[in-house]
Amino acid sequence: MELKQLKGVLEGLLFVSGDEGLSSKQIKEVLSIDQETVQVLLDELKYDYEHNQRGLSILEQKDVYFLTTKSEHALYYEKMKETTISSRLSQAALETLAIIAYQQPITKVEIEEIRGVKSDGPVQTLISRFLIEECGRKETSGRPILYQTTKEFLTFFGLTSLEELPPLPDDEVNEAVQEADLFFNNQQENVN
Repeated sequence: MELKQLKGVLEGLLFVSGDEGLSSKQIKEVLSIDQETVQVLLDELKYDYEHNQRGLSILEQKDVYFLTTKSEHALYYEKMKETTISSRLSQAALETLAIIAYQQPITKVEIEEIRGVKSDGPVQTLISRFLIEECGRKETSGRPILYQTTKEFLTFFGLTSLEELPPLPDDEVNEAVQEADLFFNNQQENVN
């Protein structure tokens, strides 16, 4: 494989390695090249990123290489983060967020029991938007992850504390309890 092609492959490898990065030894093994060629490829990539008005750079820490954004563009990344969070949440994400806000700390299984559907996607969306976070593990079999809202959640909804959440209407709570009672009574009658 030509040096130019290897450089492209290395760029992709650094991208997919994410926060873990790659050591020069890993690069050498994956690309099946010698250490000198690894260094040439890294130097060329660094040069390309530094001299071509690119948005990325290569960061080296203790012989581990990372593909990272340039610090001089940080203002734009912050703006993007703000606009991403302010974009609309799906109905599923809003339902999941409401359940977590009122029932926290809560496990994904408990959320799914309340919603009646899988909640992997909405939970991941809320985590990626920093509206919820992991807050430990429940002391039951399997030790499932517990979720809670974040400070960003409070800021996003203009709250200073969870006590400012509007109370759930008693009618809806009573109706839900009555429906649950009917369901469980019907289930017991079917068993008998």
